[in-house]
Amino acid sequence: MNNKILLALAASFLVLAGCGQQAEETSQEAADAEDAGYAGNGMALPASTTSDEARELYMAGWSDFEVGRFNKANEHFASACITDPAFAMAHMMAALTSTSTDGFTKNLTRAGETAADATRGEQLFVESFQKQFAGDPAGQVAAQQELTALHPDSARAWFFLGNAQGNVNNAADARTAYGNAIELEPDFVLAHIQLGNNYMFGAPKDFDQAEEQFMQAVGLAPSEPLAHDVLGDIHRAQGNLHAAYDDYSKAAELAPEQGSPLQQRGHVNSFLGNYDDARADYTRSAELEDARGTNTGPFFLVFRAYVSLHEGNPEAAITELREIAASADTSGIEGADDLKINALTSVVQIATHYGIAEAGKAGITDVAVLMLQQADDVGTDQFRKAQEANISYLEGMLAARMGDAEGAAVKAAEFETNVAANTNPRKLERMHEILGMSAYYQKDYAAAAEHLAAGDHLNNMETKYYLALANENAGNGDEAQRLLSELAVWNFNGPGYAMTRSDILARVSTD
Repeated sequence: MNNKILLALAASFLVLAGCGQQAEETSQEAADAEDAGYAGNGMALPASTTSDEARELYMAGWSDFEVGRFNKANEHFASACITDPAFAMAHMMAALTSTSTDGFTKNLTRAGETAADATRGEQLFVESFQKQFAGDPAGQVAAQQELTALHPDSARAWFFLGNAQGNVNNAADARTAYGNAIELEPDFVLAHIQLGNNYMFGAPKDFDQAEEQFMQAVGLAPSEPLAHDVLGDIHRAQGNLHAAYDDYSKAAELAPEQGSPLQQRGHVNSFLGNYDDARADYTRSAELEDARGTNTGPFFLVFRAYVSLHEGNPEAAITELREIAASADTSGIEGADDLKINALTSVVQIATHYGIAEAGKAGITDVAVLMLQQADDVGTDQFRKAQEANISYLEGMLAARMGDAEGAAVKAAEFETNVAANTNPRKLERMHEILGMSAYYQKDYAAAAEHLAAGDHLNNMETKYYLALANENAGNGDEAQRLLSELAVWNFNGPGYAMTRSDILARVSTD
């Protein structure tokens, strides 16, 4: 999905400090904030600054952010930080609109350093995302629950809580929180979008509800490309690819300087089998982003490499992805290491799926160096453990695919150790994926189905694909067909789905 690169970040990290309608203040803290000269104009939550100029820049950032102009929002938040270096909320929003790990971590650190003199609400904002980044999503939820208790009339406080609940797959609680946000502020476009995303991707899915929320977003912001973009997403999910094509084309018409809508249309062309058109869309999307000075263009080219997977040519995809990784160092873009890790992780995933052992091993060696260097740069034990877990996962999946059950078990145990301190109830999903894939290639299909069902089959379509095959081979034909039928209309792009879609369509029953 296009600029929902940042919207996905919003779901995990976002701190929104109230830019819409003023909710009536109910706490003494808020009254004290006004007296102290905080940026309270039109805000439902405090944002401490004594600089009128910084406040104006900060609010301009919010005006851009809430309609999906994330790069422009980041420019305003960064300028607010320069104008008032002690403005914690500006640093927090600069972090959350950054498009690189380095940008995020540096601004998060600065937000933490400046939050000591801010209000309790602002401290909760920062604390929440510090906990999330430190592998404590339960702590993030708790902090944001405290935030809603402190500011119960803030639509954005409820929005934060919805994002945190969604991050741990608590879809029902997330939907309640988003609903509260919308009840408080019916014109809150981003809340409609996130509620729609939850209905589209969370469990249980409800595509009709998702479409209703996205139509609300279009009605509230008809001239903004993001609203049409998410409408295209639900049309994809409903299997209406031609309508999605038109939605993304409309978004491109509204923002001809942005590459993101064409990137989205490239996905649709990939699914329609229009491979030349897909490559043209991805290429043009990257050119547009390069022209406006963002770092997202090369990431769009990663999707262009996936076109070769749709065509059934994994070797070509691996070659193109390695070329993207090799060019990152000379590109001069922010987040070059993020790009290399992205491209090389895809190389490993492709090589693993097709059993290309040497390419898989080489990819793991290269990406591990980058991940561990990034861990050194960030400098926290929690981030290092997360990177080590990522490496163990890649190694374990390759061992499983190559039939090395003992090696896969060792890597699964390493993964479990590396995530032991994480409070996310989903933390062992990828351990189960290693064990499930190992069992599958050992032809123990019942064990494979059990482990893969405990993996991330809601979001990882390759896991769901192998779960369907495991059930099919274990004699659970009805369950296999149910899963395959869901997969057949997934229509969201990534290496796992690009590699399996043609087989899924061939296997799904037409009875």
